Amino acid sequence: MRISKASLVSPGANQAYGTFALAISFFVFAYSSRFGQASILVYYALWLPLVLVDYRSVLGNYGRYIWILAFAVFACLSVFWSAAPGMTARTGVQYLSHVVCALIAMRTIDIRTLVRGALAGVGIVLTYSLLFGVYHLDPLDGTFSFVGAFSSKNQLGFYASLGIYFAFIAPVALRERGLWLAAAGAVGLISAYSLLASQSATSVLTAVAIVGCWLGMRAVGMLSPGHRKGLFLGAVVVGGITAIAATYGGGVDLVLGLFGKDSTLTGRTYLWQQGIHAALSSPVVGVGYQAYWVQGFSESERLWEEFFIATRSGFHFHNTFIEAMVETGAIGLVLLCTVLLVTVFGHIKRLLAYDHHIESSVLFGVAMLLFVRAFVEIDIMNPYHVGSFLLYFAAGKLTIRQGRRVVTERRLAEGRVLASHHPQLRF
Repeated sequence: MRISKASLVSPGANQAYGTFALAISFFVFAYSSRFGQASILVYYALWLPLVLVDYRSVLGNYGRYIWILAFAVFACLSVFWSAAPGMTARTGVQYLSHVVCALIAMRTIDIRTLVRGALAGVGIVLTYSLLFGVYHLDPLDGTFSFVGAFSSKNQLGFYASLGIYFAFIAPVALRERGLWLAAAGAVGLISAYSLLASQSATSVLTAVAIVGCWLGMRAVGMLSPGHRKGLFLGAVVVGGITAIAATYGGGVDLVLGLFGKDSTLTGRTYLWQQGIHAALSSPVVGVGYQAYWVQGFSESERLWEEFFIATRSGFHFHNTFIEAMVETGAIGLVLLCTVLLVTVFGHIKRLLAYDHHIESSVLFGVAMLLFVRAFVEIDIMNPYHVGSFLLYFAAGKLTIRQGRRVVTERRLAEGRVLASHHPQLRF
């Protein structure tokens, strides 16, 4: 039995394999800590062997990926000054190989397959959590929250946020019908229930904000390219002024109060202060990638004890920028922010320049979700995490030139309109 290359590595022609590979990858990202190293090997087996099928189309021109790979390479290099070189060496290689897998997926998966695979993956992850999940007591605020099969309600909330977003995108942006429309509805309902059960204020607010941002960009896209940029800049200015007014006018405290939170964000402001203080000890290159939260180190042990982390693992500063500054210094922070900001504004630029750019429309929402969550969570700095996978997938799509394809689609659309008025014409 021979399997064609197209069924494995050609975007659009490999929907069956791509959907399966993405669904399994999402499950591994969620529960690799439960199933161990075997699940990580399965993840590698889904993507790395595709290089052997057609290395030219799968790898592409890696010279275009320098800005994407820079942070991962710097994380590996930090082993030379790391406070825990063994930890940095292992996790640095894991992160770099994880980024490579995301870029391979980017080269072989189109946007429709991504959405379908994400729906399948999130559906499996949340169903597993609902079947085998538990409730945990939060010692800081004294409340019980459903954490599913995770160790944190915020991770359950993150997958639920992704489920809501992709369930919304599938029928609205991709016009899914039939089986996948039903799947989107089912995943949307499971995600909404999981989001409410987790009581994660971060996930609820970011999910609502991202859907609102996407609808706003969709409305801007209905205008001509010449008017989009002006309206977008005006919306950014008004949004910034509104955010500042809400911050100083007590609006933030009011919203947090609806979720039972206070202005300290359940101790996160104190944690941020500790992180900034730790970053100042090595502000240029940091203490080494993944070299701060190490058992036996006095500062990490102190914070674990203060925040009742009995496992003494799986904790962070709840802010991507502070975490990057502590571990990789100002250099690493700049490199990571470059990937994140270029991804966000790169897809915004495409939406402002082109009509009906569905790929950037979907990836814009993903990038914005990761950007907003970066202020309160760590989704893009760890290997085998769905956030970092999606970030580098979205970033890699910017390296593929879209102009000719988009112009061709526009001309075909104009031709169909013209042909409808002049049936004798042939295009």
